[in-house]
Amino acid sequence: MKRLLAAAFAAASLAFAAPAMAQTPPNVLVVGQIAEPKSLDPAVDTAVNDFRILVNMYDGLVRYKDGTLEVEPALAESWEISEDGKTYTFKLREGVTFHDGSPFNAEAVKFNFDRMLDENSEYYDTGPFPLSFFFSSVDTVEVVDDMTVKFTLSEPYAPFLSNLAYPTGLIVSPAAVKEYGADFGRHPSGTGAFKFEEWDPNSKVVVSKNADYWDGAPPLEAVVFRPVTDANTRVAEMMSGGLDVMVEVPPDSLSQFSGNDRYKVYEQAGPHVWFLILNLKDGVFADKQIRQAVNYAINKEAIVNDILQGTAEVAAGPTPPAFAWAYDDSLSPYPYDPEKAKSLLEEAGYDGSELTFYVTEGGSGMLEPQAMATQIQADLEAVGMPVKIETYEWNTFLGKVNPGLEGKADMAEMAWMTNDPDTLPFLALRSDAFPDKGGFNSGYYSNPEVDKLLEEARTSTDQDKRAELYKKMQAIVQDDAPWAFIANWKQNAVTKASVENFKLQPSFFLQLQEVAKPN
Repeated sequence: MKRLLAAAFAAASLAFAAPAMAQTPPNVLVVGQIAEPKSLDPAVDTAVNDFRILVNMYDGLVRYKDGTLEVEPALAESWEISEDGKTYTFKLREGVTFHDGSPFNAEAVKFNFDRMLDENSEYYDTGPFPLSFFFSSVDTVEVVDDMTVKFTLSEPYAPFLSNLAYPTGLIVSPAAVKEYGADFGRHPSGTGAFKFEEWDPNSKVVVSKNADYWDGAPPLEAVVFRPVTDANTRVAEMMSGGLDVMVEVPPDSLSQFSGNDRYKVYEQAGPHVWFLILNLKDGVFADKQIRQAVNYAINKEAIVNDILQGTAEVAAGPTPPAFAWAYDDSLSPYPYDPEKAKSLLEEAGYDGSELTFYVTEGGSGMLEPQAMATQIQADLEAVGMPVKIETYEWNTFLGKVNPGLEGKADMAEMAWMTNDPDTLPFLALRSDAFPDKGGFNSGYYSNPEVDKLLEEARTSTDQDKRAELYKKMQAIVQDDAPWAFIANWKQNAVTKASVENFKLQPSFFLQLQEVAKPN
């Protein structure tokens, strides 16, 4: 095995040195990533780029079911939830070891969460842990016996299982953390389908097959993750044969691969929504008819088809369709109907005052923000709503929008990617989420019925009940129109035609355990 891997890595290095003549090695998958990873420690990472590597090296107690954002067992074979929704008891999978040979057990689980949550833990200083707030409701983690662990929460928190499936919940080897401390991210050890081999900075991360993987050894001998930060360079390397997989293909480049028998193109809608925050606190958008008029006035199909070139779908409301179990597919997007928009504006007595529109140059999940803003400006002006665009770099933009739009702007672009249908509406649509209360409800939307539905949904442990509550919330919010609902991004990737069993997941992660690349 080691001899085979050494030969494969040598072949990979030769291929990288001359991409124009590249040929990737047999049974080794070479993935073109968008950036160098920050770390290979799941507790300290926040970027999807890094998560795409981590989910192949580590497991969590639960994981997302294939093709969904629903959870299923992973390192935990089963679990029980107390009637009050505050205690989760997990029965762990037996016979699992970390890649360094140390045992996976309840003590290992407790170590992982104490490391993130307990400031008195000896290993708390191996952080920082920027997403530990996902587990802020955890009061205690208790070892019941060697293969049973119990979490006690301060209050019922329905997204708890979903957050456990997120990369922040992946379980690392305590022995490795104790050995390497804050440098664990350069010496990672998990229980996943692939084991860490090497990290050559700004060149590649290499992982090899875990032949003893509890869920079945992967077909591939190894995966090489290459950081290729420039999108055009990634395209060139893919076309020259130096990559087997390329993620985040620019819309302008998709046509180079589509219809070419040498490649397969993949798209997958994820938990993403791009919208306009409307200022309900002061100005014209206090009137629901005017907010609805904006939704009718914007030609979202043109934005999706012409600007985003089919890499997104028109959004129907605040919940992305990737949350299939909680998404109300009976809701239709606001159609493009400028005459309806004009009629609503006339009924509302809109006086034609100029609107201030905050736009960003680019940022997380923002797609093509300036081109999209220009189209929106033209569509609104076509129905008699003059718009003044103010454009800012990303961090300046957030500094203006997140504290609230009151007294500053009438609307602003925004995009969110989340892992649970609770996260976005709870942080950005509740009355108690106004910016002065620490939330992101920058447009000051308030509806007591929505507040009630969200509170009930997050404290219910019955998923069917939660789904019913979220669907009611979506219908109310769509009608209230506190936002203009624009697009749900469809992530994309391209592979060589020889790559088998590759899938994109709605989580935006890359699950490569089943992928094959025949010689």
